Amino acid sequence: MSRPKLVATDLDGTLLDADGNVSDGTRAVLRELDAQGVPVVFVTGRPIRWMESLWSEVGGHGLAVCSNGGIVYDVDAQQVRSAATVSREVAMVVADLLRSEIPGTHFALEKTTGFARETGFATRFPDIPDIPTGSFEAIYDDAVVKVLALHTELAPEDYWRRGQALLEGMVEVTWSSSFPLLEMSAPGVTKASTLAELCAELAIDAADVVAFGDMPNDVEMLEWAGQSYAMAGGHAVARAAAREIAPAHTEDGVAQVLRRLFDL
Repeated sequence: MSRPKLVATDLDGTLLDADGNVSDGTRAVLRELDAQGVPVVFVTGRPIRWMESLWSEVGGHGLAVCSNGGIVYDVDAQQVRSAATVSREVAMVVADLLRSEIPGTHFALEKTTGFARETGFATRFPDIPDIPTGSFEAIYDDAVVKVLALHTELAPEDYWRRGQALLEGMVEVTWSSSFPLLEMSAPGVTKASTLAELCAELAIDAADVVAFGDMPNDVEMLEWAGQSYAMAGGHAVARAAAREIAPAHTEDGVAQVLRRLFDL
């Protein structure tokens, strides 16, 4: 198996441990790859605001793909390099369809400028101050990179399957949470599409990329990369998409594989 030229890794359930941190063992591997000049790209569904504590793990430089491919972030400059936004026209049609076909749906928005939520959208972080809140139509603007839809009663996978079937071709619909939350990006925008564009700029072929993931939002990336690993215990669709299975994230599975691939 050839030595990869770039490492692309999801975070939650993949690179991070059970507490959502980078373990000492994984940190040591990332720093050695950095010293060898091997790019490590975080490719995550997380918004930028959930990344601040992790930038140092990629040496405080390089690029990260956030919001399921919606944003390429320049870590060194601490700024958005590019964004793939969801048009207002499409989003309004999507919202109307989900409200009518799956009643009980409420919305929030991930933007290049932060987070906003519809009045009925519950959040896991109710104490965050100054979150713009209002009607979907009022909070929407041209900075939206991901539309979030929450349902409080349906099972997560059932909600995802129904939303995916309903909105096929209009937006990219995926899911990466333990609760019923749809993540919707602009048509054609996935972790894989943005990673492919980034690798093209770096003159790195898909065959020379190793990718790691664990959930449905990682599927396209795992299929695209020349070497790919789903985490043991990850979602079945991710395991089916990957070429190999890595040890669980609770066992530093990514680090274990990288030590072998790079003879660390």
